[in-house]
Amino acid sequence: MGNPIETPSEHDKTAAEENVTTTAQTTATTTQDNGTQGKPVQGNTVQDTATKKNTPETTAAAASAETAKAATSNPLTELDGKISFWKGIPFGLQHVMAMFVANLAPIFLVTAAAKMSPEQSAMIIQNGLLVAGLGTCLQLYPLWRIGSRLPMVTGISFTYVAAAIAVVSDKGYSAVVGAVMVGGLLELVLGLTARFWRRFVPPIVSAIVVTSIGFSLLSVGATSFGGGSGAKDFGSWQNLTLGLVSLVACLAFQLLMKGTAKQLSVLFGLVVGYVVALFMGKVDFSGFQNLAVLSAPHVMPFKVQFDAGAIISFALLYVVSSVEVLGDTAALAKVGLNRAPSERETAGAIAGDGLISSVSGLFGCLPLTSFAQNIGLVAMTKVVNRKVILSGGLILVLASFVPGIAAVFNSLPQAVLGGCTIMMFGTIVLSGFQMIAEAGFTQRNIAIAALSLTIGIGFTQVQGIFAQFPSLFQSIFASNCIALAFVVAVILNAVLPGEEHFLASNGEVNEKR
Repeated sequence: MGNPIETPSEHDKTAAEENVTTTAQTTATTTQDNGTQGKPVQGNTVQDTATKKNTPETTAAAASAETAKAATSNPLTELDGKISFWKGIPFGLQHVMAMFVANLAPIFLVTAAAKMSPEQSAMIIQNGLLVAGLGTCLQLYPLWRIGSRLPMVTGISFTYVAAAIAVVSDKGYSAVVGAVMVGGLLELVLGLTARFWRRFVPPIVSAIVVTSIGFSLLSVGATSFGGGSGAKDFGSWQNLTLGLVSLVACLAFQLLMKGTAKQLSVLFGLVVGYVVALFMGKVDFSGFQNLAVLSAPHVMPFKVQFDAGAIISFALLYVVSSVEVLGDTAALAKVGLNRAPSERETAGAIAGDGLISSVSGLFGCLPLTSFAQNIGLVAMTKVVNRKVILSGGLILVLASFVPGIAAVFNSLPQAVLGGCTIMMFGTIVLSGFQMIAEAGFTQRNIAIAALSLTIGIGFTQVQGIFAQFPSLFQSIFASNCIALAFVVAVILNAVLPGEEHFLASNGEVNEKR
């Protein structure tokens, strides 16, 4: 929480005025004494400064200093630096390229699980581009307290993929849409009230959440690698070859390229995999039939169903996502601005994600969040100018009106997507491990992490263990390891004693009493 602004009293004001007067008198006396003694005055008096400014040498020196300052200043590295919008477009496009695939990948996975038609899938992809662009613009230029005012790029989140697939298989996609809309409003409230609850979510809980997200996505990536859920040729040599070629292309690009180009490794893998799939006859062109050149995104393309189990399941994930945003905002402010984020920026980032996620539900899409890929890009380039990032957001909005872009990505074979994303999912797991290490391998943290991950991941692999629980409980936790691990971690963090008790049980506490 930020410190409240204290209003000075009249006594304080009087004391301050007296202090200023005394200081001025002392400075004047010192100036006079130094002049009498023939010594130079230490410090800048008004008269001395004026004299220096009138000297040609000092004027030239001042001009030179201003020129040097202007030469070293770079508007790209300033949040509100003055720069032409058109000059910033290439840098904004770079941000779009870094997140483009990751923004659409969750949609591919969920629509494939829902067995949607190519037309429906392309429509959701088109809408996904729109809400990603709008979310980015909202984070850059907030509405009231909604938005971070930081160089944050938003996109469709992987956090909700496993839960969405589970809900789709049981309740249908309409239940997913309803849960997205309601949950987004919850995250909006969480953002506006962040200062009251953030202290109850320590780093170890956040680390467990990220780790469980990574583990939950491993099976999703493997399913895509084999050809996608329900594919008739699942696990065929053709699918495995496509997945392997795409994976090797990603790895090769990342190893051989330098600088910001590494951010495009997934895109390169998709292009290579797509070309190979063309020669293998694995690309479905049915979505290109009767394709319009321009088309507006569709509002409310699906019937909305408000299912209690789906809403609660997604609500827990929205809480998890809010915790993720805390870390993302801190990382972005550190690498881009070399400072910690303010309370206002952190709360605005969470609230912005919540609002745009509800809007995403109106367009039949999944929730959005800040993208770690783009935080990495900021760390490498130091480009934080809001106007520059805004050009990237507007590019996404414009792309949503071109259905051909959605059709191209929708024709992408699942095996190619799996080859490119499986390493990405593994990276999320490793990020979780790193966060656990940063939280500290204390006995208490080890106990929380071990139990939370074991119960969360282990129990959801054996869903029959929940047979005696109510159906609502099963719909929330039986197939959602993220939600279960998060709840267990929060409970353990609340009830377990402090670290000193763990050390005392091991005889490692010095007797100080």
